[in-house]
Amino acid sequence: MLKKDLELDRRWQQLRLRLGEQIGRRPKDLNAILFLIGVQELGQGRRTFSKEEKQDLMHIAICKVLSYAGYYELEGLDEQGWPHWKMVNPLPHFDLLEQEKLLKMQVLDYFEQEMGWVFVG
Repeated sequence: MLKKDLELDRRWQQLRLRLGEQIGRRPKDLNAILFLIGVQELGQGRRTFSKEEKQDLMHIAICKVLSYAGYYELEGLDEQGWPHWKMVNPLPHFDLLEQEKLLKMQVLDYFEQEMGWVFVG
């Protein structure tokens, strides 16, 4: 494993531990953390979501975290208050492992910028 991969893994584990302290249990994977980001970005509080809404929350989170790297920008909110994003730069053609690494790095950036959290590699 490369040094930068080890650093990413250490920072990722720190995020999972910190979220566990905040919400009472450690999120098990990237999807769980993306769901939490989606709920946060929607801003409608804790409630029950339909399967389709959960998919939309994941999309909101992915667009939000990738906006830090310049791939998406917020277009606005619809009449129900759901954010809508547009792609402004094409995503690189990565394999699944590289896609996951990109998302993890951007999720860490999200928590550093939005919450002021610091993660040490």
